[in-house]
Amino acid sequence: MTSQAFDFHLPTKLNASIPPERRGIRRDQVKMMVLNKQSGQVYHDEFCQLEHYLQEGDLLVLNNSRTIPALLRARFHPNHQKEPSIIEVKLARKLNEFEWEALILSDEVSEGEVLHFSPTLSATVLNQKSPTPLSRILFSKGGTELLEDVYMIGEPIRYEYIHKPWSLEYYQTVFATTPGSLEMPSAGRAISWELLFRLQKKGIQIAFLQLHTGLSYFLDDNLLPSPEQNSEKYMIPEKTMNKVLDTKKRGSKVLAVGTTVVRALETASKTSCLNGWTNLYITEESRLQLVDGIITGFHEPKASHLDMLLAFVPKEKLFPAYEEALNKQYLWHEFGDINVIL
Repeated sequence: MTSQAFDFHLPTKLNASIPPERRGIRRDQVKMMVLNKQSGQVYHDEFCQLEHYLQEGDLLVLNNSRTIPALLRARFHPNHQKEPSIIEVKLARKLNEFEWEALILSDEVSEGEVLHFSPTLSATVLNQKSPTPLSRILFSKGGTELLEDVYMIGEPIRYEYIHKPWSLEYYQTVFATTPGSLEMPSAGRAISWELLFRLQKKGIQIAFLQLHTGLSYFLDDNLLPSPEQNSEKYMIPEKTMNKVLDTKKRGSKVLAVGTTVVRALETASKTSCLNGWTNLYITEESRLQLVDGIITGFHEPKASHLDMLLAFVPKEKLFPAYEEALNKQYLWHEFGDINVIL
């Protein structure tokens, strides 16, 4: 199931293809649109002014998963031809220490094929996961050894609106610690250490969890993975959950930095499990138990993330705010601007 929540025209010029630091501003100087979910009122500011919209005692929950270079290039010999073909392989989900689901960008690769990534790393194609185009692959190495090779040969995954490769550091939040995300948990990208310091100085609490992101796009609009098809691994420290519950008890706000944090916290609320996998699909029908507000980027037309935003604010308030963001030339995607819903 894919979202039909909100369709609109996104002009090409609003696709952020360059990191803010390479556009001449700091990462926390991107534009910020603040939407009051009760009144529908919209404010426009810079993200570095976030502290003025939060209250002492509020809690920001951040995803500290670190992005890995999940785009690999492999050689293989189609139909035993002498000359190898070079293809791209995008890691999609870790199944165990040696096996991954992966998107293989070639129609010529079939079950049993051996892909050669380097003189020391290869993988055998096992089978395809219907109805998605993902394949299971078995690497010749596992664990830390495999991750070291991936870091040596891989690149960050990037989509068509990013026209040139940027180094992996541009795809990290400043607080990322544990490698595992295949795409950057991008809502936290605009946060700087200086901003975190000012927030804490005002009495705003900070807490962390981990959710390792999977692939959000299969290069085919008819095969957009819905959250229900996209299980992602999460881990919530007990002290983070205690802070969340204490903040709720005191009547202050719990703000998720990114849709990944919403999925992790609301899954834990439903299952009482602080560790596990989530395929929770949050829509306007969902009743959020732990999260009061969200800091997120701007989401593309029909994205399932828009369904999640409707759990925070009704469409009668969200859609006009998006129209205003379009009129004011906000930038979309991981290098773009920020939307805060309070």
